[in-house]
Amino acid sequence: MSTRTISIALSIGFVVIVTLAIALFLIPSPAVAPGPDKSSTSVSDSESPAPFSSENVKVSTPLPGAEVGKTFKIVGEARGDWYFEAVFPIQAHDSANNRVGGGTAKAQSDWMTSEFVPFSGEITIDNYSGPATLALLKNNPSGLPENDDAVSIPIIIK
Repeated sequence: MSTRTISIALSIGFVVIVTLAIALFLIPSPAVAPGPDKSSTSVSDSESPAPFSSENVKVSTPLPGAEVGKTFKIVGEARGDWYFEAVFPIQAHDSANNRVGGGTAKAQSDWMTSEFVPFSGEITIDNYSGPATLALLKNNPSGLPENDDAVSIPIIIK
């Protein structure tokens, strides 16, 4: 190789390295999501909790930890096999696991599928205020324990 070719190659290499170095300093780094310890200062503790989601049920209202009244609406989606005749039971339990209210979630579209089907329902609380658990129960007309399933969401009843 000639001296001229080596000089051109070194010049091009130098320009590429300088350009990359400038880009590293001028382009902001992406924000990193905090881990489970939430030690990052970029995420506020006042952020809203995420909607509840499991393999078979997604609840958009109420959110986990939400304060609800004596009567409140539940909105979300459940897989079609959670319904029987387009409904499944919903219950509220106090901190001692006593049932303090109940209602029914109703499918908002064709429930005879294995896909998620939108639902809404209303639950009425009898005579209780304080921390509670909202339970959505898979409708099990057979009564067989192997067909039981449920999801629970912590709430606070005003």
